[in-house]
Amino acid sequence: MDSMLDNLSKNEFISICVRDPRVVKDDLWHTHIDYEICLHTNSMCFRRKTSCVRRRYSEFVWLRHCLEQNALILELPKLPPWNPFFSLRNTQQLSQRMKGLQEFLEIVLHAPLLLSDSRLHLFLQSDLRITKIERCALGKTRYTVAEAIQRSGSGYISRLEDKGSCDSDSESCSSSLSFGLSVDTSSRGSPLPFLELSESQTPLTTP
Repeated sequence: MDSMLDNLSKNEFISICVRDPRVVKDDLWHTHIDYEICLHTNSMCFRRKTSCVRRRYSEFVWLRHCLEQNALILELPKLPPWNPFFSLRNTQQLSQRMKGLQEFLEIVLHAPLLLSDSRLHLFLQSDLRITKIERCALGKTRYTVAEAIQRSGSGYISRLEDKGSCDSDSESCSSSLSFGLSVDTSSRGSPLPFLELSESQTPLTTP
């Protein structure tokens, strides 16, 4: 039995890729960059064997802080440093940041202790925002961690949340549903050419 488990563990793989930087316009004055994280694995630790989500640099900072609290005995890898002069037109800077983010995830994903943290799985395989990841990991949402991951991108979670708001205000909820309004999709869907802007040219830009 032990030899069988050893063979299974040796054949397991986790492949992670950080790519496709994209400028997202938050509002008239604020923009940020997000990156696509693609995961491919046959590991039993993951419910979905392939997934792609988009995350921004500040969300990586949040993830590292969470993992640091959960694994005090481990020394976590560093993230690429935040650069106030980061230029979106500088392909070398972009390449270095993506490489650093990918190396961070590669090291994290090879630490069995960290793989037990549900926030890591939600970060990598769900489209939940950070505040909702925290609530879901604590069991304070109408959906489980498994549902959030398995139904990512399907609209299922949004419908559950809309139903939850109906419980307290059915009139306003039915009105918003009838017009197809969605609070969470306002900023993520408007990519801009990432090589045409720089953080120094966009005041109040967030990482």
